[in-house]
Amino acid sequence: MSTARGRSPGHIESPQKPHTIMMLIKCPHCGARNVTEYTYGGAAGIARPREPASLSDEQWADYVYLRDNPRGPHDEIWQHSAGCRRWIAVRRNTLTHEVIATAEPGNLPPQ
Repeated sequence: MSTARGRSPGHIESPQKPHTIMMLIKCPHCGARNVTEYTYGGAAGIARPREPASLSDEQWADYVYLRDNPRGPHDEIWQHSAGCRRWIAVRRNTLTHEVIATAEPGNLPPQ
């Protein structure tokens, strides 16, 4: 596998499909793995309402569906679902898909 021209080191060409770019996420427990081994869990740091039953339908819909769509570095949570099954924190550039940092949830360094 080789680094694709013009891409960050976290992207490599697939040996099975030349010119296909894979995004790698470094699991703190298993090492770098293809993004297909992970399940996206959403933006990091969004707290679930303490009493969801007390929310109106509109408030619940806002919690479930309204999210910022930042351009640039963004903290997310991912589950290594095809590996150790642990949740990890990922700081990813949403513009380039470069994975900037990974850590245990709540342990990403300050931006």
